[in-house]
Amino acid sequence: MAKNHRLMPQDPRMFRAEVLRTGRVSPSIQRLTVTGAELADFPWRGYDHWFRLFLRLPHQRRLRLPEFTGSRWWHPFLAIPDGERPHCANYTVADFRPEAAEMDIDFVVHRGPTGELEGRAAIWACRARPGDLLAVLDQGILFDCPQDASEVLVVADETGLPATAGIMRSLPRGTVGRLIQEVPTADDRRDLDAPPGVSVTWVVREDRDSVPGVAALRELRRHTRADASGYAFVVGESTLATEGRRHLNRIGLAKDRITFSGFWKHERHEALQPA
Repeated sequence: MAKNHRLMPQDPRMFRAEVLRTGRVSPSIQRLTVTGAELADFPWRGYDHWFRLFLRLPHQRRLRLPEFTGSRWWHPFLAIPDGERPHCANYTVADFRPEAAEMDIDFVVHRGPTGELEGRAAIWACRARPGDLLAVLDQGILFDCPQDASEVLVVADETGLPATAGIMRSLPRGTVGRLIQEVPTADDRRDLDAPPGVSVTWVVREDRDSVPGVAALRELRRHTRADASGYAFVVGESTLATEGRRHLNRIGLAKDRITFSGFWKHERHEALQPA
């Protein structure tokens, strides 16, 4: 993920937790609810608040975490021997209930050519059971809408859905703009608490062989003019993020009014070449 140090915690805290319950909320999304006494103090800020997720390795009985002070967690993490170093991945808070010390985390269920599960974190999430251990490292938010923004445009594939859902419910109710949200199937659509002035466009991919992000980028390119005082947030597959930013800048939105982040990278990009 791209970083805005102004929006990141200066001394990020690690929170230990365990799985409370699991469930499939749509064909492509597995949701885990996690809890723990420490989570009651998680400084949730709404919007696209994200974190580093730490999982123990399959052969481990305990979760070994890096010991660090301040924001310098990376080198202590790498110093843990390969056979003991936990798996680490980036995720967004899908929902948070501080009074119950409960956090929801949504995992996209990726499948390979023959239908097998792909991605270590997604495989873990689909097999997780109550009591399984994990930890989250607070990383703050990316969404950085200027106070003078005349409109807001948000674009994402399914990996960005927890972020866009959080942004929609956190935006001031007077916000105007548009959300372009791509999902694999029609049943992955959900009700979003968007402000009345923000239109929501669901782009359904359907074809399992289509490269994620292509359809959202195609819909974004229908915008031929951008308000120079607007703001855009484009996340998901890396080429959707970079090409989306390039298009928005080309039609009149300054780079410093665009937040973009490639959450992941597809192995082939032929269909995502610039128009």
